[in-house]
Amino acid sequence: MPKHSLRSQMLSQRRALSHEAWCASSRAAQLNLLSLDEYARAECVALYAPVHNETDTEMILCDALQTGKRVLYPAVCGHQMVFRPVERIEMLQEGAFGILEPYPTGVDHQADEADMILVPGVAFDLSGHRIGYGKGFYDRFLHHPGCTSQLIGLCHDFQLIDGAIPVDIHDIPMEIIVSATRIVRISQ
Repeated sequence: MPKHSLRSQMLSQRRALSHEAWCASSRAAQLNLLSLDEYARAECVALYAPVHNETDTEMILCDALQTGKRVLYPAVCGHQMVFRPVERIEMLQEGAFGILEPYPTGVDHQADEADMILVPGVAFDLSGHRIGYGKGFYDRFLHHPGCTSQLIGLCHDFQLIDGAIPVDIHDIPMEIIVSATRIVRISQ
C-alpha cells in the first residue's frame, strides 16, 4: 500500500479512538516503555507531546523527572527541529502545527544529546520503519552526525503493522517499537 494511503487510513483509525481507548492504550504502552532496561539506563530522554490521539507520554515525563533524568522535547524552528529541556509539563506551549513544545529559553539540543528518543509515528512495521506526517522533521533531525541515541517508536497496537512500509532513502528506522501489548526489538 502506498505511504499516503496507509497514512490516511491510520490517521483516520487513530482519530476514531474513544478517549477511554486512547487512555488505556497509552497507559499500557507507557508502562511497557518504563519497563525497558534501556529506559532505566538512560540519563537523558527525548519525548514528544501527543497530537491527534498519538500515544501519550505524560507518565514517562513524570517518571523521568522523578528519577532525575534530563528530559527534552522537540521544537520546530522553520524547516528544522531542535530539542529543548523541560523540567515540568507547564513549560510546554502551543507551537508549530498546534503541537505543544518547550518555551524558547535555554540551550537548543541536537539528536546526539539524548540517550533515548521516543519518535512518534502514524504507522510502524516489524522492521522498524515508520511513517510520519510526511514533513520529514524527525528524519532530518535524526541524520545528525554522531547520533547514537536509542530510537524507540511508541504507538497503539493497530499502528504496528505486519506488512512492510515503503521506505525512502532518507527514512531512519527505529530500534525498538513499543505498543500496549508488544515490545519489538529490531535486529539490525
